[in-house]
Amino acid sequence: MADLSQPTPENLATIIEGIKSKLNMANTAVMRPEDFDLTHYEDLLYLYNMVQKKASFSINEMTAIVEELGSMRKQS
Repeated sequence: MADLSQPTPENLATIIEGIKSKLNMANTAVMRPEDFDLTHYEDLLYLYNMVQKKASFSINEMTAIVEELGSMRKQS
């Protein structure tokens, strides 16, 4: 397992990919590591750890997670 304690672009990519994988997201292109800034690293790491601990997710939980991720995306 990678050491995710440091906010690096590589760790950010690991976190985003891990969340996408665990949620079995159908359209993974909408969530790319480059869409997120390291300023949200701690929040993303918290979300990643929470997602990794759960075996399954309700529709409401998935919606909330995706909305939270959306709020952390870089503003264009």
